[in-house]
This record gives sequence, structure tokens and C-alpha cells, in this order.
Amino acid sequence: MSLLTTLDVRPAALSDAPHIAELYADTAKEAFKTMQTGAKVLPVPEEKNSTYWREAIEFAEPQVQVAVDGDKIVGFVGYDRSRDKGTPNTLGEIWDIYVHATHWGQGVGLALWDAAREGLQEEGCTHVSIWVPIANDRAMRFHELAGFKREMSSAKTVPMGPVKVEEIRLKQAL
Repeated sequence: MSLLTTLDVRPAALSDAPHIAELYADTAKEAFKTMQTGAKVLPVPEEKNSTYWREAIEFAEPQVQVAVDGDKIVGFVGYDRSRDKGTPNTLGEIWDIYVHATHWGQGVGLALWDAAREGLQEEGCTHVSIWVPIANDRAMRFHELAGFKREMSSAKTVPMGPVKVEEIRLKQAL
């Protein structure tokens, strides 16, 4: 990666949708390689294609910010109010946060998290949550270092293609 001084985080444009979809697929595959699920590699959910991201950007559901290094998108975050039933409208949620593997450990995730936190605070959110697969050690470590705490009672099993994955909600005050 080039120097972080070239890193810019900005709202996603409609023209970014195919790049976000490609980054999502590539990064999810890389991240899923490390998860212990009994399957070689978890399948990447197909519903998050260019159309999904184009609509997300157009309708701001979720709001999407991209991290750009030079002229290349190297990460993105999608955030909005929590989708969990029964939660107050002051609870925000990180819907997705992905950084290309070539940029892991370089501060890109933190820059995206900062952008999401600011956006959620502007929306009046006082807390934020994220659902993370328990077996995704890298994501768990990142979010816990960012101050998120596990809600042990929230653990659930969700289908991901032919595999079932254990997820847990992490939460923190803004």
C-alpha cells in the first residue's frame, strides 16, 4: 500500500457499485478462508452484487462510504439504523465493513469505522452494533480492539450457502 496520506474516505458514488461488489466478493473469500466451518471455503453471498450496492448507494440504505488509496477503492463500510427487531432507533448498525486483504493492518478499517461512527452520531445514534461470525478471528479482534463488546445472549446460527455459521452481536456506545 502507498502511504496512508493518500487514503481518502468518502461517500460512495453510483459508479463505485461494481468496484464495491468485486471488493466484497474478493475480501469475503479471503476472510472466510480462515474460518473453521468444516467447509474448505464459505461461499460468498450472491445477493450482494453490483445491483445491491447500486441500490444501497442510491437509496442510502445502508449508507456507504469507501476508502480510496490513490484512485483505487480498497475498502468500504455500510451502516444505518439497526435492522434487529425491537431495538431503539438510537441503535445504529455496521451492516458491512470490508478492506481488501492487501490493505489489512494498514489503518483502512479504522478510517472506515471512524466515518461510520461519525455518520451514525449525525443520525442521532447513541450505540452501534455489528454481527460477526464467531469463527472470524480477524474481524472479532478488530471490533474488540475498536471497543465493541460481545453480547453473549445474542449468539445465533445463520445459513451461509450450504454451511451454518455461528454469529454474535457486538455492541458499543458511541
